[in-house]
Amino acid sequence: MKGIKLNFINHSNDINNSSIVIFSKNSATDFDELPIAWKVIENCGIGEHHPLTYDLNVYVSAGDSYGNYTTELLAQYGQQFEMIKNTSGDVLQLSGQPAMSSTEIEIANNLPTGSISGNVYRSGSLYASTHNIAPSQKAVFSFKPTIWIGVVSQITEGEVINSAIMSQINTEISLLGISSADIVMTGGGPGPSSTSFTFNLQNVQMA
Repeated sequence: MKGIKLNFINHSNDINNSSIVIFSKNSATDFDELPIAWKVIENCGIGEHHPLTYDLNVYVSAGDSYGNYTTELLAQYGQQFEMIKNTSGDVLQLSGQPAMSSTEIEIANNLPTGSISGNVYRSGSLYASTHNIAPSQKAVFSFKPTIWIGVVSQITEGEVINSAIMSQINTEISLLGISSADIVMTGGGPGPSSTSFTFNLQNVQMA
């Protein structure tokens, strides 16, 4: 499955060399699980652009309590993966059971002891993560075809976005049915005439 071609363009008046963070929210969790900074765009000056791809496929892996991580496995909605112990050690595999919902991906901890983390990757970068999954427990992931985008000062790709930063980001962009688009940032600027940053899709090509 091919990906959606996106092109971030800085048409803002930002003079602070702000970073741009793009992330998703796991819609399968009831509680406010903090999202992962999927992509961070840095040093993209006024007039510059930054291409990126939103792959339609996602991959899953798991980490065990010994600091080991499994290889990434292609995941489809409706599948359940399980972490088990075999003669080689801890491994992640399809469980043979479907997920509870056809719109969700599950990672179950079927180890006798030790908690695990469940991780989802998109376009080669960490997209979502759940930690401290105890034996006989599972992580559940589901994603709408949307991304969240905002301006931040200090953030690292692949790390959790704290709630203070989250509260400042309110732009959600739907990618449903799109094959390519520009994400154009405007606003910002020095002094009292400064306006808030806005993000709009332009040059949208539908799939």
